[in-house]
Amino acid sequence: SRPGPAAVSDEQNSIEVYKAISPGVAFISTTSVQQDWFGNEQEGKGNGSGSVIDAAGHIVTNFHVIEGAQKLTVSFGGDKVYPASVVGGDPDTDLAVIKIDPPAGMTVVQLGDSDKLAVGQKVLAIGNPFGLDQTLTTGVISALGREIESATQIPIRDVIQTDAAINPGNSGGPLLDSGGRLIGVNTQIVSPSGAYAGIGFAVPVDTVNRIVPELIKHGKLIRPGLGVSLVPDAMARRWGIKGLIIGKVSRGGAAERAGLKGARETASGRIELGDIVVAVAGKPVTSIDALMDVLEDHKFGDQVEVD
Repeated sequence: SRPGPAAVSDEQNSIEVYKAISPGVAFISTTSVQQDWFGNEQEGKGNGSGSVIDAAGHIVTNFHVIEGAQKLTVSFGGDKVYPASVVGGDPDTDLAVIKIDPPAGMTVVQLGDSDKLAVGQKVLAIGNPFGLDQTLTTGVISALGREIESATQIPIRDVIQTDAAINPGNSGGPLLDSGGRLIGVNTQIVSPSGAYAGIGFAVPVDTVNRIVPELIKHGKLIRPGLGVSLVPDAMARRWGIKGLIIGKVSRGGAAERAGLKGARETASGRIELGDIVVAVAGKPVTSIDALMDVLEDHKFGDQVEVD
């Protein structure tokens, strides 16, 4: 029997998204040189994927794709190979930006937004699994709001889980909605064997939209802070204090200008506590992790109310 109109239109949609977007998906090849114990140099090669995000030739990918690379090249499925340079990277969100000299008529992948996504929504992944360039896989959003650990053990929040097949080499490539807009950057798979097992994760485009302009401007993410060093959570709990104990206030920093006080040692050798932070920007902070979550929603230079 012939497929119904819904099946045909879904198939047609996949074909059209692939045709429109795949020319803007980069196959990234990396070369790194390492020395062994005896001083002999060994060349390591790797590959991954990326998305062209503007006409200037900026390409977004994963930090782990380009980490340690001495040489980067990019291709788009043809014979032409473009040398690329690293613009900036942020290991905590596993995002990086590289740049090529843009060829005429280069395809740019449009960025969507990730706060309107829904579980069950169709998604498409384009990338270069195992070095096989310009591969399309499709699936759905399996879950939203997941948290995964970056290589620096910092949690990446609001991650998209998908069952679209993602394999080594897909890393850094786009996760797309049915309109062909980038909604995530494919970053990790969960698999006992290291190959596709039905669970893939993508850094959401809202994180991309926040981090990438900073990487292009500064080469790294300048993270906001209060200008204090804090006493470890375990010590605060041992002392029965709910909140964050300020150990030291950085000289000339925002906290000092606001009049916050740190702990000090008295003449008799006892520790006298200064201020205890219980909320930032109206959100309770009972641990250093909770404070980091609040600061993630702000950028350097923002003003926040501290209780």
